[in-house]
Amino acid sequence: MRVAIVGASGAVGQEFLRVLAERNFPLTSLSLFGSSRSAGSVYDFKGEKLTVKELKHNDDFKDIDLAFTSAGAGISKEFAEDITKYGALMIDNSSAFRMENDVPLVVPEVNASDAKNRPRGIIANPNCTTIQMVVALKAIENVSHIKRVHVATYQAASGAGAAAMAELELQYRQVLAGETPTVNKFPYQLAFNVIPQIDVFTENGYTKEEMKMFNETRKIMHSDVVVSATCVRVPSLRAHSESIWAETERPLSLEEVKAAFENAEGVVVMDNPAEKLYPMPLFLSGKDPVYVGRIRKDLANPNGITFWCVSDQIKKGAALNAVQIAEYLIKEKEF
Repeated sequence: MRVAIVGASGAVGQEFLRVLAERNFPLTSLSLFGSSRSAGSVYDFKGEKLTVKELKHNDDFKDIDLAFTSAGAGISKEFAEDITKYGALMIDNSSAFRMENDVPLVVPEVNASDAKNRPRGIIANPNCTTIQMVVALKAIENVSHIKRVHVATYQAASGAGAAAMAELELQYRQVLAGETPTVNKFPYQLAFNVIPQIDVFTENGYTKEEMKMFNETRKIMHSDVVVSATCVRVPSLRAHSESIWAETERPLSLEEVKAAFENAEGVVVMDNPAEKLYPMPLFLSGKDPVYVGRIRKDLANPNGITFWCVSDQIKKGAALNAVQIAEYLIKEKEF
């Protein structure tokens, strides 16, 4: 398996290097690509020094079998033909192709087989907030169809990349030193604050991030479920949290829901109020699973269940999910 990473110097690109090494992914060669700014950078992969090449319109992907791309929607659209024209599979982490009818949008724990039908040689990785939510929701969907979801997200600085994480750390230092904080990556200072806006607003008053959760959930789950989201940036460094209310067709007991979560692929239950046990991003950064806790009946809806959900959005919400798609296709002999 000849593998490439496009956007190798970014936060997700670096996570791809770690995940491929951790999982001992079956590759015979690994090529790194990036912008002219990152070209020439050298990264270690399992003891080997790899140099980033500049991404250009040429035949560099002629001998590539699989390309993980995470360089933004504009780059993905511009270079998709160069990447796929000789038969390489492109697993794209941007928003470029997610809602295209001829591009599957895949979370392996939920709809892995969709990855087999990829007429353009492209598979889309969903938005990070959608990934962790649908992994958890699939457990409930297996018990009773989910009709509606309300979700409030608490998204870490890392969702905006490595530079955003660095800016948050800098802001804390500056504020504590009595200095004016640097504000570049977010609309406002994030340190000691929360910002109820992620991405730009659309005509209906929801942001693009919130509409992604609506549209992507329906496509991944092949469902008529409706999702109403409020996405909030919080001053944590890494791993996103979500408070989720799900309405099912029939009332579910807590025992049914907890059993469903415990049996679900990719889900870990952390739910013991007496011991103050519940998922928190500080302690779950760098972990693979989706963690759920605070599981309760919804007091406002007899058919409702509410729970708290935490997952590392750079890992499961990006790099790991993409690598799991590739692993599934290898297992199914789709390469």
